[in-house]
Amino acid sequence: MIQAGVIGASGKMGGLIIQNIVRSEGIELSTAFDLNKIGEDAGDVAGTGKLGVPITSVEDLGEILKESKTDVLIDFTIAGATASNAPIVAASGVNLIIGTTGFSEEQKEAIEESILKNGVSAVIAPNYAVGVNVFFKIIEEAAKYLPDYDIEVIEAHHNRKQDAPSGTAMRAAEVIGKTVGREDYIFGRQGNAPRKNEIGIHAIRGGDIAGDHTILFAGEGERIEIKHQAHSRDAFAAGAVKAAMWLKGKKSGIYSMEDILGL
Repeated sequence: MIQAGVIGASGKMGGLIIQNIVRSEGIELSTAFDLNKIGEDAGDVAGTGKLGVPITSVEDLGEILKESKTDVLIDFTIAGATASNAPIVAASGVNLIIGTTGFSEEQKEAIEESILKNGVSAVIAPNYAVGVNVFFKIIEEAAKYLPDYDIEVIEAHHNRKQDAPSGTAMRAAEVIGKTVGREDYIFGRQGNAPRKNEIGIHAIRGGDIAGDHTILFAGEGERIEIKHQAHSRDAFAAGAVKAAMWLKGKKSGIYSMEDILGL
């Protein structure tokens, strides 16, 4: 039985991850961490009923992970928090599933270095929905045949999302850019902004949009739009739990959803 921890356990994503752990065979919740609702049962907070796992403070992260014999910790919080906590998790000998986005290059490098130095395994992905990762393959294939088309990436998320553009939008732009040999990105346009050979990236924030991503390939007299829409965040939570189960027994290293799905 895989012993899984969740950081950010009192938040919406944390609750969905806990629900998916409870619904899945071969994995159970061993620890839960947050800054809020300390001492409350993580199952009660997530709406699954009591699990006998209290939410504990992130200040006790390393100590609790070792005492509980947690195998893997799932982190969908914010960049600053993950950058601080991931090295502690890795130093505790615990594997990581990281769905946080918006890292600086320095934060990303520090997280990856701590994982490799401590000999643990991790999956780091901007999006854990199975469909999104198939979407990446589809747009890569389309780009091979449309290298001269104007390319735009448009993403929309709920009004509480902190980073923009989304990690998924940036990953999509990177996949396409590598395929067609373009490295210039433009983030929105204003004023006198004639189009060159860039990839345009645009972020929309509003309401409770779980996550929409559209890739526009525009040519003379025609256009192709490839879209992925997440109907709820449950798709991300389910993918994260799938990743946590897949990681068991894997050698030390950093993996992606492409590895898990065989893409």
